Amino acid sequence: MLSINKLRKLSFLVYGLGSTGKSVVNFFKRNDIKKFEVWDDKNKDLYKKNRAENLNKAVEIVDFIILSPGISLKNIKGKNNLEKFEEKIITDIDLIFLMKNFFKSIVVTGTNGKSTTSKIISHVLQKNGYKTLLGGNIGKPVLSLKSKKNDFLIIEVSSFQLSHSKYICPDYAILLNISNDHLDWHGNKKNYKNSKFKIFKNQKKNQFSLIGNNFKTEFKKRNLKGKLIIPQLKNYKKLKVKIQNPYLKLDINDENMSYVFELVKLFGLREKNFLNSLRSFKGLPHRYEIFLKKKNCTFINDSKATSFQASKGALRNSNNIFWILGGLPKKRDKINLEDFKSNIVKIYLIGKNIKYFKKQIGNKVDYYPSKNLKKSLIQIMKDVKIFKKKNNTILLSPSSASYDQFLNFEKRGEEFKKLCKIYARKYI
Repeated sequence: MLSINKLRKLSFLVYGLGSTGKSVVNFFKRNDIKKFEVWDDKNKDLYKKNRAENLNKAVEIVDFIILSPGISLKNIKGKNNLEKFEEKIITDIDLIFLMKNFFKSIVVTGTNGKSTTSKIISHVLQKNGYKTLLGGNIGKPVLSLKSKKNDFLIIEVSSFQLSHSKYICPDYAILLNISNDHLDWHGNKKNYKNSKFKIFKNQKKNQFSLIGNNFKTEFKKRNLKGKLIIPQLKNYKKLKVKIQNPYLKLDINDENMSYVFELVKLFGLREKNFLNSLRSFKGLPHRYEIFLKKKNCTFINDSKATSFQASKGALRNSNNIFWILGGLPKKRDKINLEDFKSNIVKIYLIGKNIKYFKKQIGNKVDYYPSKNLKKSLIQIMKDVKIFKKKNNTILLSPSSASYDQFLNFEKRGEEFKKLCKIYARKYI
């Protein structure tokens, strides 16, 4: 454990000056930590007074290198030297745990559902009198969270953040699921899985590890020390019938909720209080977000679904779907419509990889290469009248990243919602 006084004696290189890198610099300045340099391959003017004159020399002499999430050692300046001194590389989240002396922590990771799960945990605990701060991969970087005594830090972590993490040690660690994602960044699924399992690596016997039954054997093989808790979906489903919240009634939330239910039992929370706190929870934007209903059409923004695995919940929970699909597909991701084709009326392909998606769909479902959201919605409005279904679902659940056409999945979702409101008013 490092006190602020000890940190002041150490030297740091902050590599990457996005929101996380900036939060590290601001943290140093707030706490009068002066022995740090910064580096960003593209932005050479930010924090100019602190910019390292020689990157390789800085890497060699500093005590710690704080690497921003998403930066890969494969394609950055100073790659060889950084790899040579990789033992020095930590993350902003590591820094929080190195300093830890009074807060409790809940860390959530997984391929899908981690943001919603983190938000539900924060909501439930707050409604039951706990002081919580939520950050990491959701909301603010952790060093921007000004925690006080007895606060609960709820931290969502991505595989990028975990990849270079060395000191993370949660009181409660939750791994929801693992499926193919970010394999181009990690190199292979083994590396991706190893990064996810890092949330358990430093745990002690009095700390809790929540993980699916399918990873039980692997957890034990790794000789992890945390107290293993395996959420049982059947236990949550018995309780689910009592939940008075339409969003949480959807099957897409069952896996998330089984983990939340198991966690709150560890807190000794009464069932009645748990159920009452769920009434006021609202789902996050871009995650199966039902934002518009007009006549016989329900419009759903599921832009956060950047893999087919992430789209399955939306396809399973909807009927008469006019499905907008496409973007940058994830490496080794495959679209298997066998279980969902009866729910889909027609598919509208967008983005620069239409040929790829045509091949994936084959002749299983009717599709139209609309190329972008605007053309998709114009065609959907025509098709709704042609097919004459009673209850239609207009669904954006792209099963791919947004970067071929949009800055991020949020921009994609906002554009979809804006266009839906225009064309629903015009044609329905």
